[in-house]
Amino acid sequence: MNRTIVEKVRCMISAAKLPKPFWGEAVLTACYLINRSPSVPLNFEVPEKIWTGKDITYSHLRVFGCKAFAHVSSQLRKKLDLKSTPCIFIGYGDEEFGYRLWDPELKKVIRSRDVIFYEDQYYDFKASINEQQSFKVPEMISETKDDIPTDEQNNEVDDADQGGVEQGELPPLDNIESLPDVSNEETQVRRSDRVRVPSSRYPTSNYILLTSEGEPESFQEAQSHINKANWQKAMKDEMNSLHKNQTYELVKLPKGKKALKNKWVFKLKKDGKGNIVKYKARLVVKGFQQKEGIDFDEIFSPVVKMMSIRVVLGLVASLDLELEQMDVKTAFLHGDLDEEIYMEQPDGFKIPKKEHLVCKLKKSLYGLKQAPRQWYKKFDSFMVSHEYKRTIADHCMYLKKFPDGKFVILLLYVDDMLIVGQDATMINNLKKDLSKFFDMKDLGPAQQILGMKIIRDRESRKLFLSQEEYVERVIKRFNMENAKPVGTPLANHFKLSKKNSPSSDKEKEEMKKVPYYSAVGSLMYAMVCTRPDIAHAVGVVSRYLANPGKQHWEAVKWILRYLKGSSKLCLCYGGAKPIVKGYTDADMAGDLDNRKSTSSYVFTLAGGAISWQSKLQKCVALSTTEAEYIAAVEAGKELIWLKRFLQELGFPQAEYIIHCDSQSAMDLSKNSMYHSRTKHIDIRYHWLREAIERGELKLSKINTNDNPADMLTKVVTQDKHKLCADIVGLRIVQQRLEGEIC
Repeated sequence: MNRTIVEKVRCMISAAKLPKPFWGEAVLTACYLINRSPSVPLNFEVPEKIWTGKDITYSHLRVFGCKAFAHVSSQLRKKLDLKSTPCIFIGYGDEEFGYRLWDPELKKVIRSRDVIFYEDQYYDFKASINEQQSFKVPEMISETKDDIPTDEQNNEVDDADQGGVEQGELPPLDNIESLPDVSNEETQVRRSDRVRVPSSRYPTSNYILLTSEGEPESFQEAQSHINKANWQKAMKDEMNSLHKNQTYELVKLPKGKKALKNKWVFKLKKDGKGNIVKYKARLVVKGFQQKEGIDFDEIFSPVVKMMSIRVVLGLVASLDLELEQMDVKTAFLHGDLDEEIYMEQPDGFKIPKKEHLVCKLKKSLYGLKQAPRQWYKKFDSFMVSHEYKRTIADHCMYLKKFPDGKFVILLLYVDDMLIVGQDATMINNLKKDLSKFFDMKDLGPAQQILGMKIIRDRESRKLFLSQEEYVERVIKRFNMENAKPVGTPLANHFKLSKKNSPSSDKEKEEMKKVPYYSAVGSLMYAMVCTRPDIAHAVGVVSRYLANPGKQHWEAVKWILRYLKGSSKLCLCYGGAKPIVKGYTDADMAGDLDNRKSTSSYVFTLAGGAISWQSKLQKCVALSTTEAEYIAAVEAGKELIWLKRFLQELGFPQAEYIIHCDSQSAMDLSKNSMYHSRTKHIDIRYHWLREAIERGELKLSKINTNDNPADMLTKVVTQDKHKLCADIVGLRIVQQRLEGEIC
């Protein structure tokens, strides 16, 4: 049978005049046809019919390798664009009916049902070779997308998000049997011009940091890059760091052990102005090959909360504190390993005559599942040994108070550090201690953290936190840079519900072509960091990630249009005392599917928002009073955390107030006079009444028109939205700071 398949593949490729790299698609097609052909051992029965019990049809069969034209949906093309895409027929769908087609221009496999075939014509690859010297292996990319690609999806994705899986690439066709020696400095490999497509089969729950810098995707591509020398130097620096930290030693692989694979990941480091400051190469272990209980055990590692960062920045602005930043070079290499782990030697740095040896890891390495935890344990032990106290509210925030009343605060987010204090000398002493123990890089005054730009105006004691560059990249990625801006994140005409979700298979297939998950994930990161004004809108569109419809996608585009007109909005801190103010609100049965209400709160410190939430309640409220009461409970729990956090830092205040626009909810929080109408409310929500009695917090009446939390629960008018955004500190920087305007 193996010889039969090979002979069929040879004939199919020869007849279709396809290059040899298409052998994988030919094998799949040959097996597909064999399973649907009469078989002598089965008395001329069809194997597929016996296996499935279903009748076999042959009307959909086509000539392998013939020319085909796949229909392009009207939603995916502009007015004068072609209605079809020229392709090559290379096979049939597996689980779903549909034709597998090769797009010679995009060099990728697509799947479509609406196809016109020209079975007597074939694609001329010889003419194409003169124009394009390389192309991708079909089977290596057929899993990235099953449908016709969209313009929004043709974007680069950072290799760190791909789970360590490499996408293969063939050398030029005239030398296809032997790979070039990429370790030779003189060898020039043609660089691929392929378009990378992000996976949309599995929705991501992480917040996406968009990059489109064109870094090399593999070691082979780095060797043919226009900046080859810079990338080679970056790889050598990485290897020097590994040897300096004694990360591994070469040994023979013990019997019964398996060596993990690795890959090179390349990244361009830029400053706040977009200038390239460093070419960075990182050797990453393919940790997805690890087995729990064998290669790792505990892997949890905390990072500083985004809320903690905003609280500290509010204190920095209000009290005019020093704000410095440091970065740990090869942070994960400092962690000690408890398990016995082996790794293959990295590409380009294999020791001659010792290629059979493997690396026994003595220190943790990037990509290992336990690497973040081991690094955190190492850093935590260092800080504790230097008399820094790990705060109870945030385990990645360290505080040291001195006898003269001064203090130093350190925030840790993996390998990025923010250091805050009144005295620059104390901060410098901490920097020196860190540099003695770790390989550190002093970045000076903080200018950027986690993609958020930090702008300070020390004369007026103000600090601005901006994501303008990130927002503009998001808008550009989804082709909304020419869209007309709108004044609110969501409009009244959007009545989103599950009824807008597609019900037929055809509609679902159409929506698979839309980058809904990626767009919502990108919006989430902006909302979590600096944009409370889009919290309600993002929360609404996030409810339909499982099965989004066209109306849901229109709402996402509306949010992008709003961001286009408000990309310069920054969170502004300063100009006020570091006092926490809270606001809470709720709508009534705003969710059209299950009639649940939305709770919201927003807390400000020094004039800027530090914490916010817009979230569906877990139960169905039977009255506005009940909905407001439940929302106040959620706000109260957050305020208690903020209260303890600020007290731990040494910034207590006389009273902690939450402003609420519902008098009935306030009355319910003080006494049980409304018991007959509220006895069904879960007892856990009456925690608020006890907290108020103990004096931990206080509810205060506020006019609905002055409540900024209103924009977090419902669609509001443009004027009301601007007012709410201004109250929580969302403003545009008007002053000229450091030679530029935000």
